[in-house]
Amino acid sequence: MGPLSREAWAQRLAAFRASPSAFLAGADGEDLGRDLLSDLRSEKLSEQTKVSLLALSLEYPAELWPDAPAAEAAATSLLDTLVLLPPRPSALRKPLLLAVTTLLVTGDVLGPTSSASCRLLPLLLGLSSGRDVGRGFGSVSEQRPLQATACECLRELETCKPGLLGGSLGLLRSRLGQEGPIQPLSLLLALSLRDTLVVQSRSGAGLQGLLVPGVSIGSGPWDWTLAEEGGAHLLPQAPSWPATEERDRGLAVLELIPEEARELRAVVAQLLDTSYLLTPVAQAQLLWLLGWALRGLRGQPPALFKPQLVRLLGTAQLTLLHAVLALKAAFGEALFTAQDEALLLRRLALAAQHPSLPLPTHLFYLHCLLSFPENWPLGPEGEEAAPLLLGPQLCRSLMPSLLHDPMALLARLHLLCLLCAEEEEVDQSQLQSPQQYLEELLAGLRQRAALNGSPRALATLCFQASYLVASCLAGQTKVLTPLIHGLAQLYRARPMLAPHLVDFLDQVGPELGESLKRALQQEVISTPDKNEDLRWHLQMLARVAEGDAQSATLSFLQDAAAHCTDWTLQQALLRVCRALLQAGGERGLEDLLQMLARHLEDPDGRDHARLYYILLAHLSGPKLGVALGPSLAAPALASSLVAENQGFAVTLMVQETLAPIQLRVGPRIAKGPLPVLQLHIEALEPIYSLELRFRVEGQFYAPLGAIHVPYVCPDHPAQPLFLPLQPRRPAPAQLEVQALFSTPAGLTCHALLPPLTVNFQDLFLPFPQPPDGAERGFFEGLWDSCLPKGAESRVWCPLTSQGLETLVSRHLEPFVVVAQPPTNYHIAIHLLPGSMLLLRMEAAKVDGVPVALRTDDWAVLPLAGDYLRSLAGTE
Repeated sequence: MGPLSREAWAQRLAAFRASPSAFLAGADGEDLGRDLLSDLRSEKLSEQTKVSLLALSLEYPAELWPDAPAAEAAATSLLDTLVLLPPRPSALRKPLLLAVTTLLVTGDVLGPTSSASCRLLPLLLGLSSGRDVGRGFGSVSEQRPLQATACECLRELETCKPGLLGGSLGLLRSRLGQEGPIQPLSLLLALSLRDTLVVQSRSGAGLQGLLVPGVSIGSGPWDWTLAEEGGAHLLPQAPSWPATEERDRGLAVLELIPEEARELRAVVAQLLDTSYLLTPVAQAQLLWLLGWALRGLRGQPPALFKPQLVRLLGTAQLTLLHAVLALKAAFGEALFTAQDEALLLRRLALAAQHPSLPLPTHLFYLHCLLSFPENWPLGPEGEEAAPLLLGPQLCRSLMPSLLHDPMALLARLHLLCLLCAEEEEVDQSQLQSPQQYLEELLAGLRQRAALNGSPRALATLCFQASYLVASCLAGQTKVLTPLIHGLAQLYRARPMLAPHLVDFLDQVGPELGESLKRALQQEVISTPDKNEDLRWHLQMLARVAEGDAQSATLSFLQDAAAHCTDWTLQQALLRVCRALLQAGGERGLEDLLQMLARHLEDPDGRDHARLYYILLAHLSGPKLGVALGPSLAAPALASSLVAENQGFAVTLMVQETLAPIQLRVGPRIAKGPLPVLQLHIEALEPIYSLELRFRVEGQFYAPLGAIHVPYVCPDHPAQPLFLPLQPRRPAPAQLEVQALFSTPAGLTCHALLPPLTVNFQDLFLPFPQPPDGAERGFFEGLWDSCLPKGAESRVWCPLTSQGLETLVSRHLEPFVVVAQPPTNYHIAIHLLPGSMLLLRMEAAKVDGVPVALRTDDWAVLPLAGDYLRSLAGTE
């Protein structure tokens, strides 16, 4: 079949993007990757259509070529396509470079043993350095975009294999000052420098002349040894820094000789001097990479960044400001003076007050203030506190207000809480202290949340603010006491907020939680009965009911029982009784449970009340708590109730155990419309209702059905089992096997069995038998139909005539179409879903038997060659 038209490709791509998994499972899915590679070389398709095909390979490489051999073959094909492009300008070169790089990375084939990797790396390095890499790489006008793309590809490979370009640092450095794209080359050099320093520090080696301009060190410009040593994933390329313990184990141990230190400073200075030519995002990344490269290196002062710091302290770009803060977190007072720190804090505070800032920018400035890296922070590392130089006067305009957006209000409130935590003495010159302002703000939030009909977002904001205050000021009773009273009054005004209060109690610590529970319990039991609020009161009591004030709580429940007429209210009432049971019931609780067991209308409610009464009457406090608790890890009881329930639960669960059976693959069966795997099962102990489930990784096989065996025991060998296979491509596979069965004790168990291997020869099927006398014509017709679509190859098998006859009779007898034993055999093998493999085995020569192979699926050839060589090796 020839190349598809532009319209046909548009339909296939649209169907694939709509549902990649469904498309690959269909009839056209198996050929998509192969057709894509083939049609990229077709002259009938426009470059625009080919670019869309390459875009698909960039988006879905793992789906189109799911395993390493397929990814390697696809990358090789794309490189061949790139080399064969005519020298005129083309829009395909850049996406081809990107597609090959993506395939090597996603297919996990990047390495010294990959031929595609060994072809791609020198090509990319040549393009990035501006050298003439030969025919097929366009005119001079295309060189600059290709240089930038090559640098991006190398940066991706270096990210996946840290240290890969350690030997090419000198070449990249010499290219930086010449004509060409500055930004991609600067980022590539900075990343390679950072990775090389980290890897060399781990091995204890120096730079060993790696930074000498124009010099390639070692076995080549790329160093697979360094890449393997740097295999541990480094941090992502974002302005964050390694933890202190990581730093102490890393760059701190690298000591450079004076010549290496001088070269390193020269490279960093060269990169920083041209950094103003980069975009803000690229500048931020460059500063971060260089900061990490120098951080912790002995004898490398961070003063190299000082000129950039002077330039960037007044920047309006958020990415650059973030990079400055990252440098401050890395170097502290070694780079930033107290004046720099005060200037940066004042700038952040003033910028956060600007009225026309978008909300994300406003939140960014507030976040920078909240997590500001100080030169001399007080307290232990990681403790949350306001910066020392950020006083109330500077923050006066950053106080939260009810008019602010909820996210901005919470961020400003967080800052206010940090100021309140440091306030020791009240400044008499202030009209209002931060603590007073905080109490008024919380009162305003509660007042808005208490309004009838107010939106739920106001209540949510109120509880978010209360939780923030409780977290930041957990030890300050002057703040927590009015907060407790305010939340209790909020519940009194609007009982429907009970779910919010229950969730709040689940989140806060005991400093606030215990006092708030007592206040809420008192509010509930002192509230007049209101039928419309009863469900909220019961929900609250189920969370806060304790031994304190239990008599008043029981009196409230007895009055409420008369209003619990539906099932929902009765269950809520019983949940409160359960909570009181767990807290330790009194005499009044027995009377209440007896009354509920007699008078509740719902039989389920009466049964629950009667069970609770029995437990209360017969079990002591600790045993009662365990019986009502949900944990199965509780201490064992003398009561048979809990043990019986636990045993019953075990019988209802599927237990994981070791496999009591062994499964192996039997001889091949070449019959029927599908290839069948013959399985033999051996039982180590009796089992019942055995179900074997099979799973194949990837998209090469349709889902496999389960096999059921009623009974297996060691004394009675089981009959062979037959598993039909439905390959979507003729390829070997590993079957994951899971067994689900019942034991003689009545337990249901599952176990994982060792995986089963489906070999290439297990997929062989014979063609229908042709009429007598027509065998040769039938085979010749199949032979001619393979080309030009398919492929042809030849294999030399070291066999004699007698060895050839033995090999065919043992392994290929069902597939022989024409035979002239013991010299010539014509063999036709059918491979699902629609492929064929044809073999011409000719008369044996002096040193072996020549075998000609033809197939209509080129992917079958390497599998067939390996199979024939393995057969010849066994004879």
